[in-house]
Amino acid sequence: MSVRPKWRKLAGMIQQSFCYPLYQPKTMSLRELFQQARQIGYAATEFWGRGPEFDEWCNTALDAGLKIASFAGHGSLPDGLNKRSNHARIEDELAESIELARKYGVAGLICFSGNVNEGQSDEDAREATAEGFRRVAPMAERAGINLNLELLNSKVDHPGYQCDHTAWGVDVMKRVNSPNVKLLYDIYHMQIMEGDIIRTLRENIAHIGHFHTAGNPGRNDLDDTQEMNYRGICKAISDTGYSLFLGHEYRPKGDLIESLRAAFEVCDA
Repeated sequence: MSVRPKWRKLAGMIQQSFCYPLYQPKTMSLRELFQQARQIGYAATEFWGRGPEFDEWCNTALDAGLKIASFAGHGSLPDGLNKRSNHARIEDELAESIELARKYGVAGLICFSGNVNEGQSDEDAREATAEGFRRVAPMAERAGINLNLELLNSKVDHPGYQCDHTAWGVDVMKRVNSPNVKLLYDIYHMQIMEGDIIRTLRENIAHIGHFHTAGNPGRNDLDDTQEMNYRGICKAISDTGYSLFLGHEYRPKGDLIESLRAAFEVCDA
């Protein structure tokens, strides 16, 4: 199995990505989409899962000059690491995903706490999640790939999801204590749950391995119809020295390419 070379990262330079499942083109080929995204300035694309076309997607992106920023490392979102009976399954799934990530030069894999389990205390859920990560952290460290626990809102989009506040995720990170186990800080989701985005990311940047964006409310473009100042947020991220990926994960309201261009310019400024 060939191993792609590691990508060079420059401190303080955010590499922008976009989540392909939300930007599937209707009037152009996949290759044309990736080529136009690269011309705009995008460094990468990312995928939610590994469907039957995964290899084609990855190779097409790489041929267009894009990196693969991320994909989901295990299933499933509501049935995750907070349940110990899932650990053996998730360990096997992550081992396979780590090998795929090595093959395609992927920086990080998305991981999920799962939904709250009836009868399990919050404290035990944090420890169970950390135990699950400790089983696979050595593999990730050897491969140089981050396992990113996603922060999601339980108020609007994912009722019952347990890792729905930054403090919950950071506590798990501290219990695992691995340089390759991080948080996927989704700005849209955390705006809904707790706000105070810039202060929170500054204080916890050491635990963040990936960012996602979307406008709130609506989960649409990063325009002036939503409530967050993404120029300020991205400047704050850059000022921390963060040099990994910031992936757009919103539903475009209008023209696909113009939306991707506008989002890139907001976050590049």
